[in-house]
Amino acid sequence: MKMRELEDRTGVHRETIRVYLREGLIPAPERPRKTVADYGEEHVQAILSVRRLQRENRLTLAQIKAIIGGEGTEGRVEASAFDQLEQLVAHRVGVDGPPVTIASLLERYPHATEDARTLAKIGILDIIETDQGEALSITCAQLVRIWGDMRKAGFDQRLDYTPDILGFYTEAADFVGRWEASTFMERVDGHIDVAEAATMVEHALPLMLDFFGLMRQRAFFRHVDAIRAGKETDRPDEMVKPSSAQH
Repeated sequence: MKMRELEDRTGVHRETIRVYLREGLIPAPERPRKTVADYGEEHVQAILSVRRLQRENRLTLAQIKAIIGGEGTEGRVEASAFDQLEQLVAHRVGVDGPPVTIASLLERYPHATEDARTLAKIGILDIIETDQGEALSITCAQLVRIWGDMRKAGFDQRLDYTPDILGFYTEAADFVGRWEASTFMERVDGHIDVAEAATMVEHALPLMLDFFGLMRQRAFFRHVDAIRAGKETDRPDEMVKPSSAQH
């Protein structure tokens, strides 16, 4: 496959893919001719693996490169060592690679600028000002792509679906993330080293996202059935929000 198809398959911009290549994080492409580069399924999987380490674990490229090279870290995970775990798992937003310009998303997602600004307004993502114009971190760009794909599936203004309705997710995500972080730190404190903790997070976060996603799916259809049967009339925004629930 060519670079354009590799971008479509992975959702990763070509400039970011080139960074991965320069850093030796993914295999070099086949070059049947000097100006031609061919990529295969192994490149798709390698890019997705790097992205998962960045997005789910917030690892920097240098940390991923060190892990691939077999380098580890020492020390026990304690409250005082959380900054070391933070560096390894890189929780800080914006360290997941070069920013993606919003303009580069417009060909595939014509409403990307509008959606990005709306999502920024309700606190779901941050817009970065660059010399090339407004841009997003890789993770934030993926949020815009996901909503763009929702639009293509029919969730648009015709049915009064706009990104504004996603505001509730900000509180819900913060509530769940806070509980997960607190629970994790309570249980690993002084028991395992930093590298092991990062490996646990690497495997656990995608699994828990799948787990929670299936729970939401079950709840969705359960509530649809209840609404159709006239047994449920309250809207979620009229109920108790996660931030006000007891911890």
